[in-house]
Amino acid sequence: MIANVILLVSAVAALAVMLKWDMQMLQQNSYRNERYTAWLKESDDYYSTKRVLDAAVLVISLTTMALQSFYVVGVLAVVLIAQAAVLLRRKYKKPLVFTKRVRRLYFTELALMLAVAACAAAAGADALDCTRIATGALLAMLTFSWACTLAANWLMKPVEKRISNGFVRDAERRLAQMPGMTVIGITGSYGKTSTKHYLSRILSEQFSVLMTPGSFNTPMGVVRTVRELMQPYNEIFICEMGAKNIGDIKEICDIVHPKYGIITAVGAQHLESFKTIENVQRTKFELADALPADGLAVVNNDFEYVANRPVDNVPVIRYSVGGGKGVDYCARNVRYSSHGTTFTVVGGGRDLELTTKLVGECNISNLIAAVAMARHLGVPDEKIRYAVSKIEQVEHRLNMKRTAGGITIIDDAYNSNPTGSRMALDVLSQMTGGKRIVITPGMIELGTEQQHYNELLGEHIAETCDVAIVVGHYNREAIMAGIGRKGMDQGKVHAVDTFAEAQQLMLSLASAGDTVLYENDLPDTFK
Repeated sequence: MIANVILLVSAVAALAVMLKWDMQMLQQNSYRNERYTAWLKESDDYYSTKRVLDAAVLVISLTTMALQSFYVVGVLAVVLIAQAAVLLRRKYKKPLVFTKRVRRLYFTELALMLAVAACAAAAGADALDCTRIATGALLAMLTFSWACTLAANWLMKPVEKRISNGFVRDAERRLAQMPGMTVIGITGSYGKTSTKHYLSRILSEQFSVLMTPGSFNTPMGVVRTVRELMQPYNEIFICEMGAKNIGDIKEICDIVHPKYGIITAVGAQHLESFKTIENVQRTKFELADALPADGLAVVNNDFEYVANRPVDNVPVIRYSVGGGKGVDYCARNVRYSSHGTTFTVVGGGRDLELTTKLVGECNISNLIAAVAMARHLGVPDEKIRYAVSKIEQVEHRLNMKRTAGGITIIDDAYNSNPTGSRMALDVLSQMTGGKRIVITPGMIELGTEQQHYNELLGEHIAETCDVAIVVGHYNREAIMAGIGRKGMDQGKVHAVDTFAEAQQLMLSLASAGDTVLYENDLPDTFK
């Protein structure tokens, strides 16, 4: 009896830990069952080592119960506890954040599982029989905990919807109490977070500005910003708007009602959910479509699916780094150095020479958008020039720094996309003082185009770098194929399984004067 109780307790402990893992992956997939299911298929988590072990414990335990072997039951309990300990000790790049939503879902699921086990145990003839049945039920749910997580998330959907609607109504009420505040929406396949930071720094020279922090670019992230951070004295609210599905931008616009909008890019990003570039375009331009007639749209004509999309409901400023037909703002005389960039913004009837610590064409593009919007809001050129000179690089977004050993690090690890990765590699190619080393796991969430774009990434790596370190297995084959097509010396190409291995290898290869580019850092869902 004691051995069976120990196994029962071990099963509960292992189940609690496994649910934490399932919840972490569900959270990284935005609590969406369809995305979580897609990840399960892609990662083969259905029959991972831990799932196979759980299934083996279940099968053996059924036999053990019949044999009533104290020692075998003890071994099975040790296996369960050891597995739970391994999961608890594992370090993650994106660990589970125990938000209120996670706590509600986690404890609801755990309670339901224990209730199912208790109901199953009620069929037992005696205490020992009840313990065995309950243990078997728990082990079965442990083996298929991913299915239980999907079911619990579906059951909790009405509850979460009700709670979310309450938060939205409260945010709308707070915004309605501030009719004098100007809301600026920023969206785009890439560049929106950096543009948000740059615009905030410039406008802060003249206004009290609130921006959505970090990557709070979902409807609930925006709502949380309004409810927790907005103050009565704020004059401008810069709202970053992210999207992975059609209608996501409109949902945010319906909450905050922006007067002005910036669309930084329409490109191959999140094609796994959008399916086509036309759907990306439609979604990003939900921002422009939501603007009032007395508002303004600032859009980036460097992207085909921005330039070819008319904006008729509101005045529009079109910008481009290189200029061109129909462009109102562009950059001239761009000069890079190890200390930053000097360039001239041409547009608005007068030129403005700027100096910034930032590097890369993408950052120039983002600055042009911010300058155009700031000018429209009446910020003097002198204040714009000063603010741009003081802008700090946004962490993990083409951020440049030097180590004590004289190695230059270009940190572009936040995420990666076909346009951004090419720009980052172009910046790396200009660093000619030593070896140019890239560390990358490739690009994700590109749907059926993922193989193609990662092969192109490999080709550009071969054209711009001296050493390539490819991390993980997710995109390795595609990147290696692209590198091979361009004939890069295979002795300069290295494949490793983890970023820790990549870091150790880089330290053994790099010396003073070399430059290292970190291009993307896949979350735990894509290990």
